[in-house]
Amino acid sequence: MNKAKKKRKLLVCLALFTVYIFAAARPVPQETILVPRWFSSLESGYPVAFSGEVPDSLPASAAEPIPFRLEKRFGYVNQDGRFSINQVLSGELSLSRDYWAEYEAIPESIDVRDPRGETALKIEKGRGHPLFLDNRIFLVGDEQTSLSALDERGEILWTYDFAAPLTCIDAAAGMVLTGSLDGAVEVLDASGRRVFLDRPAGSRISVILGCSLSRDGNMMGIISGVDDQRFLLLERFGTGEYRVSYHEFLEDGFRRPVHISFIDRDNRIAFERQGGLGIYELNTRISRKIPLEGEIVALDGVGNDGLFFMISARGGLEKRLVGIDLPGTVIMEAPFKSRGVFLERRGSLLYLGGGSTLASFKLEKR
Repeated sequence: MNKAKKKRKLLVCLALFTVYIFAAARPVPQETILVPRWFSSLESGYPVAFSGEVPDSLPASAAEPIPFRLEKRFGYVNQDGRFSINQVLSGELSLSRDYWAEYEAIPESIDVRDPRGETALKIEKGRGHPLFLDNRIFLVGDEQTSLSALDERGEILWTYDFAAPLTCIDAAAGMVLTGSLDGAVEVLDASGRRVFLDRPAGSRISVILGCSLSRDGNMMGIISGVDDQRFLLLERFGTGEYRVSYHEFLEDGFRRPVHISFIDRDNRIAFERQGGLGIYELNTRISRKIPLEGEIVALDGVGNDGLFFMISARGGLEKRLVGIDLPGTVIMEAPFKSRGVFLERRGSLLYLGGGSTLASFKLEKR
């Protein structure tokens, strides 16, 4: 296909994508609007910029390549819509801002690469899969009952064995938070030593379905148990011990992994709950439920400047971009159709993916 045909095909896709995103959108309060910056096709790698050239006067974080995975493709896209890596997925994948690795289900060795595609290190005879969190490299064992931390050469620094398979994991401030199938919540320090263990009670089935650690490591959010399912906030006090400072029952709940994330500079926690989204405010100690249709498939993970975005799904193709004016008012719902989705927030920039297209929008006040 020549360049002209590729361009015509891309423009048709972009037009359809634009209709899906903006047809049902309502204005964001205080005259804040989503301004399209560019659309880029994963198949052709051809970006189309809006309003002239994409400005380069953006925050430093915006200049960092954005890791993406959308259906059968993955890679890194730059702030101008051009790809540094854009390839078809052929195996298992671990992906973060700093590293990525594609590997077999039972790998003999694993090449860990950077966003430019250059080999950063090689994991030899790694019986497990790599996990990239908090700018660190971990290896989760084949049975998901062990966790190892690796150095920059791929050598094992420490290994910790769990009594049951891991169901969730997060890392921040040099610490690691884990949840297990047997309902255990554990915190490991930078040397792999366990510094906290708890087994939240109050449910017929003990299992940890979601966990998130604040950036300073002083708070953790947990989704625990089935029948009844609970949201718990634990905070670290002067002695270093974590204690439950808030808990809430969550209707019938889920029997699968649940989205949960600290947002708004750790002033709030957003979490999936049956029939919608939960928002817990740390300052006011108020928990809110935002009714939403469908299943949550992506959260923006930032929620700064009083705005928070997420994507919900109904059925196989029906997706919906939802904008929320914090603490809990839905101010935008924009449907689109796609089998896979991608959502990333970098300050005032929102990156959205559907089908074979990635798009960038800027939040502006006018």
